Amino acid sequence: MKKLLIAAGILVVLVVGALVALPMFVPVERIKDELVAQVRNATGRDLSIQGKVSVSAFPSLSVQVSNVALSSPAGFSSKDLVRLGALDVRLKLLPVLSGRVEVDSFVLIDPTITLEVDRNGKANWVFDAPDGKNAAPKPAAKQGEPAAGASPAAIPEISLGDVRIANGRLIYIDGPAKTREEVEAIDLAVGLKSLSDPLTAKGALKWRSKAVELALTVAKPRALIEGGTTAADISIGSDAVKLAYKGDVTGGKAAGIKGVLDLSVPSIRTLAQWATGKPLEMAGSGLGPFSLKGDLAAGGTRVGLTRADIVLDAIKAKGDFTVDTGGVRPALKGRLDVETLDLNPYLPPEQPAKAGAAAPSPSSGGGGGGKAAKSDWSDDPIDASGLKAADVDFNLSVAALKVRKIVVGKSALHLLLKDGRLAADLTELALYKGAGKGRIALDGSQPGIGLDAGFALKGLQAEPFLTDAADFSRLDGTATFDVQVAGKGRTQRQLIQDLDGKGAVSFLNGSIKGINLAAMVRNVTSAFTGASKEAEKTDFAELGGTFTITNGIVSNQDLAMKSPLLRVEGKGTVELPPRTVHYRIDPKAVASLEGQGGKSDATGIGVPVIVEGPWDNLSYRPDLEALVKGQATKAIEGVLGGKGTGGLLPGGGKSPLPINPGGLFGR
Repeated sequence: MKKLLIAAGILVVLVVGALVALPMFVPVERIKDELVAQVRNATGRDLSIQGKVSVSAFPSLSVQVSNVALSSPAGFSSKDLVRLGALDVRLKLLPVLSGRVEVDSFVLIDPTITLEVDRNGKANWVFDAPDGKNAAPKPAAKQGEPAAGASPAAIPEISLGDVRIANGRLIYIDGPAKTREEVEAIDLAVGLKSLSDPLTAKGALKWRSKAVELALTVAKPRALIEGGTTAADISIGSDAVKLAYKGDVTGGKAAGIKGVLDLSVPSIRTLAQWATGKPLEMAGSGLGPFSLKGDLAAGGTRVGLTRADIVLDAIKAKGDFTVDTGGVRPALKGRLDVETLDLNPYLPPEQPAKAGAAAPSPSSGGGGGGKAAKSDWSDDPIDASGLKAADVDFNLSVAALKVRKIVVGKSALHLLLKDGRLAADLTELALYKGAGKGRIALDGSQPGIGLDAGFALKGLQAEPFLTDAADFSRLDGTATFDVQVAGKGRTQRQLIQDLDGKGAVSFLNGSIKGINLAAMVRNVTSAFTGASKEAEKTDFAELGGTFTITNGIVSNQDLAMKSPLLRVEGKGTVELPPRTVHYRIDPKAVASLEGQGGKSDATGIGVPVIVEGPWDNLSYRPDLEALVKGQATKAIEGVLGGKGTGGLLPGGGKSPLPINPGGLFGR
């Protein structure tokens, strides 16, 4: 027994001595030359090892190399694809002898990876065969055989000791875009006792002068490698953005994640400036704090975020979103419920009206004089390709909406976009005590675009709405609108010229402020040349009419206003293609106090008003010539009827205007 122990001791001493002496007999330079040649043969790249190479077999299998570089192809601005200050790899000896891999040390010191795309779009990380052609693909595996390169069924046990990257750099050069990005100060440490124990990774880096911290934990790496599911915790944080995920991760063919996503951004503007390198060019003061938290599920071509809580500035919302990229085009389905959507912080400040830009006064009598304004409709082809970018089925609801001074109540919108056809259904709208519904359909499946829209609104309080919307406070009453319009065209001008439709507008129990039509009838001069007083107004019981649209021409023939002692009728056209207006208003004073429901054919003195000209320079003027001719005609009819001058006015009254027959008919 004693001799056996002595023999065993001698054997151990000999083995240890052999392992210690082995590196002395290893031809390091020959191995280095062979390694360089093999890399050159396999990749066509040059591997340079300018530093010292050390090999050791005891107490661990180890290789230490310094100053190593792998070159980029010729023609790139970056000389090296990869450069290492030093590489230290050590494997525990005894586990290797028993078939296990335990990494005692794997340290990359000062590694620099430079990824570059040249001006022709070629990338330096794409390896070609030495002859300059892409390496031939590996033959497909025969049926029943594992694919080439597939992982073996049995996964060996792995243990990691000191595995880390120290002071790394990652550089990306985009030749076509002429940009360069650099991530520096990359430090990463990885820990793994075994594949059945948690894998941890923790590190930091610096990008555009901001520090970013990274952390990862995978509960059971073996389950993930074998295609199973395990818990995972991932976080990325900086002072500009914080992103965290906590949940399950699945590997293999059914790879995916399912857990809770938590995103927090102190300022979107600050994040955008950090990410792009320049300030965000968007008006307004909004886009500050943003947060998003919800259940994230991703697998295959489908990504879903459900039970999401979203906060942007003072806006709070909840929603569900699903995106599937497995079809002909991406498909988005979801909903978003917003509490109060205040858009004012995201709008540019209102510009004050420029001096002299106001519309001409009614007394000017000038303006366009009926001349057509130059159309600014575009003749460029309408690009409706955006309607074919995705399929969308989305519901949006808001408890309140604020745009400038306009306040919209509870509203709901359903968007359906499929195969280039968009249908937007406004299923609910609360607007200044009114309620409405509408629909807009756009067809971009063919060249150009088709439009089919309809909108109905009842009970709108006109004055507060017009005041908030356009700072116009001269019309009061309860309004009802019903509009239908359709058209198609390949350009904006063609679309306008093709518009057809119809509609009706009415106002009840209101007033027109700033002008007294009854006074206008009584005294034409003061109505149009005397300065209008804010106190002047014309009350009415009804005001409205219907219209038709044919080839872009809006025609109204039945405008009527019913008011005590006054009736107003109007008719004319609004020509959309040339942007002009030709309209005539005929007010009449009547001896009646009937309001709503009064006769619309009441007789009396009429003072026609002509509204005409281009949209941007309308003119308003009394049609005195028509007025005088009308009174002269009545006078003649009265004489021929044997009534004398009493035929000039009902009841034998006298005209308030001087009538000069010679001036009417010439001399």
